[in-house]
Amino acid sequence: MKLVKFFLVGILFGIVLTKTEAVSWYRIYEMFHFQSFHMYGIIGTAIATGLIGIQYIKRNKVKDVDGNPIEILDKEDGNMRYWLGGTLFGLGWGLVGSCPGPIFILLGAGIYNVAFVLLGAVFGTFLYGLFKDKLPH
Repeated sequence: MKLVKFFLVGILFGIVLTKTEAVSWYRIYEMFHFQSFHMYGIIGTAIATGLIGIQYIKRNKVKDVDGNPIEILDKEDGNMRYWLGGTLFGLGWGLVGSCPGPIFILLGAGIYNVAFVLLGAVFGTFLYGLFKDKLPH
């Protein structure tokens, strides 16, 4: 039953991203060319929602679905890795025209060319797993 809830939330999330055009290649193109506020508004709303949600969880000691307290650890130091990782993520996003979440939404919408993007994302994750111990963290 728990998996059904997660599945339904995922479907709702996919519908919201589709209706707001957050999965549109054209909207992503506009964002990276600074031609429209649309995507920045969506991203800003997500950041604000996350900020409020995290503060609510921390201050009210919210528990997860199993009744365990949610523990949010502080990030480790390592400013350079965040800049480098964010740059690589942004370059991939700009080149492909999709960030990882909408890949599945686009597949569900019948845009099957995105399967190549999914394969590339999975392969990149696999490569990171191979080399993570050798990378500067």
